[in-house]
Parts: sequence; C-alpha cells; structure tokens
Amino acid sequence: MTQGLRLVLFGPPGAGKGTQAQLLVDRLKIPHISSGDLFRHHLQNGTPLGLKAADYMNRGALVPDELTIDITLEKVMSLNTEEGFILDGFPRNQFQARALEAALQTKARGLDKVVYIDVPEDELLRRLEDRYICRRCQAPHSIPADRPADQELTCARCGGELYQRTDDRSEAVQKRIEVYRTETVPVLDFYRERDILAEIPGVDTTEQINRKVLEALGL
Repeated sequence: MTQGLRLVLFGPPGAGKGTQAQLLVDRLKIPHISSGDLFRHHLQNGTPLGLKAADYMNRGALVPDELTIDITLEKVMSLNTEEGFILDGFPRNQFQARALEAALQTKARGLDKVVYIDVPEDELLRRLEDRYICRRCQAPHSIPADRPADQELTCARCGGELYQRTDDRSEAVQKRIEVYRTETVPVLDFYRERDILAEIPGVDTTEQINRKVLEALGL
C-alpha cells in the first residue's frame, strides 16, 4: 500500500482551511480530521471525552490542552501507519504540536508537510462575518450580509440548512483572531525549524490557492 500524505493545514480563522481540506480529500482520498468536528461529535454523542469537555464549557472555562490532545490523538492514532490524513484546527499551540510529534514518533512516521495559508486581518474579518456552515455536511459558504431577504440559506453541496456559528459573529471574531496571533502563530516557528512548513498567500480564488497548495506538496 502506498503511504498517504500526513498534512497539517494551518491558518487563521477564515483562511479557508476547510475548503482547501475538502479539495485535498477529493484528490488524495485521505481523511480530513477537523478538531472542531471531533469536539462536536463527542459533545453531541455524550462520550466520556465529550462529557469532560462539556463540564469545562458549561462553566465558561477553556478546555485544557490535555483534553484537546486526547480528543484529537484518539482519532489520529486510530489510523494505520500507511494512512495519510489532513489535520485542521490542531495543533493550536506549541504544547499541542510537541504532543502530536511525540505521538506520531511512536509509529515511526511523522508529518510530511505543514501548509500555512496566510490572509490579512481585514480580509479575515470580512470572510468570517459572511461565513455560514451547513448543519448536515459542515461545508462552509460565503453569504454576504446584504443578501436578498428572501434568499434561501441552503447548502450547495447537500441541500442542508445553513447557519452562522456564534463565534463567527462580529463580536467574537476579533477575539478569535487575537488568540490565534498570540497562541498559534508561534507554532509556525516550531515547524519551520523542522523544515516542513510551506507558506501560501491566501488571498486569491479558491482554485488558485489550491494550485499553490498542490505545488507545495509536490503534486
């Protein structure tokens, strides 16, 4: 069996990681592991890890790194050595990056590439305020605030209902970006030192960005 690529898609909220991840899944036939989707799965299904996370969230506390690591690595480590994956939303800080590296080393196979999609802050603010998500398949959509009042909010992929996440609303967007700059940007140096970081400008058409991502992966 040919080994699948093991990738991390990196970028600020609204950079288009989910869109690029889906394009890579369609091309490479490897699983997309979204930390946000994993959290929602555990919370909705009341798993032991989900109940632990809910306890912190219900108290308005941050979910600790150790629990985030457990939730993500449970999925990552369930894959066999030959399987590739696309990680999105993890790691968010250097502690998580080191935990991922250590876990993968136990299987004698680390990451192949970390792709960073860089987008200016003003563009991020615009994208996030226009972003809606499908409840059924989780596909992202851009819905302008000045859309016609009678426009149906349905998914172009599966026909599901679209909704706007509470953390994509304007009052929460700035805070998310600030947290990203403080905690997550330093992880880039971690991967730059390991010579597996590819940096991609993220202001272009979806197709052009995807072409640059594929070039960075040597595809």
